[in-house]
Amino acid sequence: QVQLVESGGGLVQAGDSLRLSCAASGRTFSSAAMGWFRQAPGKEREFVAAISWAGGNLYYADSVKGRFTISRDNAKNAVYLQMNSLKPEDTAVYLCAARVAGRPTTSYLPYDYWGQGTQVTVSS
Repeated sequence: QVQLVESGGGLVQAGDSLRLSCAASGRTFSSAAMGWFRQAPGKEREFVAAISWAGGNLYYADSVKGRFTISRDNAKNAVYLQMNSLKPEDTAVYLCAARVAGRPTTSYLPYDYWGQGTQVTVSS
């Protein structure tokens, strides 16, 4: 069992930065692939970034590549999403997800556990 709690969202202006955190509980976190997804009102859940259990493999959506960075600290049971050069189109609820067996994926379907999400709003 893995429980996930996101934090760090907020209202910022275009060009600003935010750092999202996802605190995890459960013994399997250190072996879980982790992902960040986002969902805007009326839109499908969208892949943002993912990281393998040891942090050696990173994946990004084209829309955030070069602006966002995913990282994890298994000693702290946490995964992070550093978001720079934010744009209004980045506005969404950002969700952290864990996949306890398997590689990170860009599809949200294989992920086993989800947090409640944190709102990110970017004004122009």
